[in-house]
Amino acid sequence: MPGKFVVSISCAADNADKATVGFVIANAAVASDKEAVVFLSIEGTRLSQAGYAEAIHEEGFAPLAELMSSFAEAGGEIYVCSPCFKKRGLDADGLVAGAKIVGGAKLVEFMSGDAPSVCY
Repeated sequence: MPGKFVVSISCAADNADKATVGFVIANAAVASDKEAVVFLSIEGTRLSQAGYAEAIHEEGFAPLAELMSSFAEAGGEIYVCSPCFKKRGLDADGLVAGAKIVGGAKLVEFMSGDAPSVCY
């Protein structure tokens, strides 16, 4: 099933359940041969920082750091909202594998190819 898919995640430790489920769905997309992107915005940008997700493990799911790593290893990309990232004073040198800081235009460009999306 080739195509594109976007998972938008706007939370992190503040709602670990949503952040975790977002990466579960992202892994399902990349495993289904989708060109998959996770878009981290608002508090979700904190997930872009190496080590941040290590303490997040929702019952019934794999640990969030493991889900994120699996997603990147499978070829998924993590877009990190630039203004949200800057607002929180996060470290551009401490990004997790697969993450890159982008402006909104990059997400719009990716989605313009009829990419369905879900939001968490």
